[in-house]
Amino acid sequence: MVALHLPCPEGNFNPSPEEELPHSWWILYVNGVVNNEGTDAGIILVSPEGHHLMSAIHFHLHATNNDVEYEALINGLKIALDLGIMNLIAKSDSELVAKQVNQGFQARGSRTKLYLRCAYCLLGKFKKVRLQCVPQVKNSNADSLAKMGSQ
Repeated sequence: MVALHLPCPEGNFNPSPEEELPHSWWILYVNGVVNNEGTDAGIILVSPEGHHLMSAIHFHLHATNNDVEYEALINGLKIALDLGIMNLIAKSDSELVAKQVNQGFQARGSRTKLYLRCAYCLLGKFKKVRLQCVPQVKNSNADSLAKMGSQ
């Protein structure tokens, strides 16, 4: 697990004074699915008290599995930021996305590079953030939500 402090190349995301207050850690589970029914994402945010906020998103776009995994992560990060979450552990079962974001794998292709840059910009807005790759079995709830997105 690597803590990321990745500023967006186009901006400086220093926390404002009110954001300096101590915040508890939230957990974000994300999963993207491409199947015969469409392209979908499942997003689950778990509060420090254990409350679950769930979202299923259906995308009207042609995407690869890796694209939709990035879409799930990016949308999950946006939701977390909209809620004012400052400390986040994001969990994805996409080894490729997790390793690219954590700088273990190089991003290839112009679309993947755009997704990676967008993820970096969002990650740079958190006070503390980590992205972990988890086995699919530990991400089954987000997977179920993603599969429901097209129904």
